[in-house]
Amino acid sequence: MTNFSDTDEKGQTWMLLDRTHKVLERVRETELNKLGITPIEAKVLDALKTAAEPVTPAKLSRWLYREPHSVSGLLNRMVIDGLVRKSSDLGKKNLVRVSLTHKGEEALKQLGNAGAIVKITSHLTKRERDTLERCLQRLQAKAFEVLRELQPYPYS
Repeated sequence: MTNFSDTDEKGQTWMLLDRTHKVLERVRETELNKLGITPIEAKVLDALKTAAEPVTPAKLSRWLYREPHSVSGLLNRMVIDGLVRKSSDLGKKNLVRVSLTHKGEEALKQLGNAGAIVKITSHLTKRERDTLERCLQRLQAKAFEVLRELQPYPYS
C-alpha cells in the first residue's frame, strides 16, 4: 500500500468527494432531463413545496447558495415555462413572492418517481448514511465558515 503524506491523504479525500459528487450530479441530471427539468429547477420546486413561509427570490438565493441575479434569471425562465409564478406581496408592493403553479406541482409529482439517487443511497446501511450525513454537515459548516471569511456577502 502506498504511504501518503497527511496532505496527500486530504487531497485524496477531496478528489474522492469531488468525483463522487460529479457522478451523482450526472445521474440526477440525466434522470431529470428525461422529465424536461434541470437539477436547479428541481431544487427550486422542492424548496417552494417544503417552505414553511412565503418564499422570495432573496430567500431562494440563500437556500440554493446562488447569486441573486442567477436566481432571478432562473425564476424568469421557470415563469415562462409555467412552473412558478411571481406575485407582489400585498403588504409590501416592492416585494416579490414566488409560488408553484399547477404545472410545477405536477412536475414535483414526476420528480417523486425519479428514483436513481434513492437507489444509489439505499446501497448504504442506515448507520452508514447517518455517519455520512454527520460528516457532510461538519464539512459544510466549515466550508461556510471559510467562505464567509473569503467572501462575506451573501453568506454572512
